[in-house]
Amino acid sequence: MPTFDFDKLTDRRGTGSLKWDVSDGELPMWVADMDFETAPCVVRALERRVEGRIFGYHVIPDEWYEAYRCWWRDHHGFAVERAWLIFTTGVVPALSTAVRKFTTPAEKVIVQTPVYNIFFNSIVNNGRRILENPLTYRDGVYSMDLDDLEKKMSDPLATMLILCNPHNPAGRIWDAATLARVGEMARRHHVLVFSDEIHCDLTQPGRGYVPFASVSPVCRDVSITAVAPTKTFGIPGLQTAAVIVPEEGLRQRMDRALNTDEVAEPGSFAVDAAVAAFSDEGWDWLTRVRDYIEENKRTVRAFLRDRLPRVRCVEQDATYLMWLDMSAYTDDSEALAASIRKKTGLWLSAGSVYRGNGAAFLRLNVACPRARVEDGLARLYSALKDR
Repeated sequence: MPTFDFDKLTDRRGTGSLKWDVSDGELPMWVADMDFETAPCVVRALERRVEGRIFGYHVIPDEWYEAYRCWWRDHHGFAVERAWLIFTTGVVPALSTAVRKFTTPAEKVIVQTPVYNIFFNSIVNNGRRILENPLTYRDGVYSMDLDDLEKKMSDPLATMLILCNPHNPAGRIWDAATLARVGEMARRHHVLVFSDEIHCDLTQPGRGYVPFASVSPVCRDVSITAVAPTKTFGIPGLQTAAVIVPEEGLRQRMDRALNTDEVAEPGSFAVDAAVAAFSDEGWDWLTRVRDYIEENKRTVRAFLRDRLPRVRCVEQDATYLMWLDMSAYTDDSEALAASIRKKTGLWLSAGSVYRGNGAAFLRLNVACPRARVEDGLARLYSALKDR
């Protein structure tokens, strides 16, 4: 297996990076953006495209469809048919398109909070209403409140559920039995499930996830699934993703909607990057990066246990985003995050933006060289030691 240098401290300041557009001395560990250089196979694919020196309109070749199909078959046990796949520029653009196409103004879209805050933008910006199905939090673990979910789905104005699978920020991999119940309730109440599965490859080493559409014929037929290599391989700037839509009627409507919104055509690098990422070489890189991220998480857990025992790490199955229970310190995570940043330069995500019980949490991104993790922990200790 090739070796990769995840300890390399690549300087991203002055590169137009959203994450690193910070003041001197600040350490950003908030947005879900890796600080690892991407897989060499992806870099080579982009270099070959640059060497061509012409960047015209691009088609979706057979290789793109096969890359997705083989990846999900080999690594997730899900046989995706070619016809089910539609290119799109990103998961969020696809979500916003689905909200516009499959719901009407003033209808309600269900979200399971605390959850990725951009979901709220896709709902509100399109004139729809947010309907929260809060996750249950007990003994450091999140689970779905399925009774409350059925109650919310039974609302005649609730027409879509946005499922986060695996869940951000809780880091949960939803099991097949839970997903099957969600699918049955969605069918019963005529609710479309939009399943955001962008974090599906960032599981703990040796762990798999369950694609929602793979669970049952019911789940398959009531759902649109959004997937991408962008989060996994640190390439969100390349704007490359796909939706998987098995049910023909839904697929035809989604295909037309994505094209109407002009988010169904690839840029010059989008196809090549995805094909390269979803390859055997990409899998080798991912296997190593997951091991490294897990070691970073162990480093965080050990430090907090020894130095900041009042901070509790939520048990997680997936993602590189650690969800820190700060309830021993605050019920206003926005104020706490601002205080930590002002005092130490460490920038964490305030959990309140994810709603639910997020006001007592901070989100920490550990997809970075270990030296930065250790720097972040030292800053966190400096900010909290006297509180």
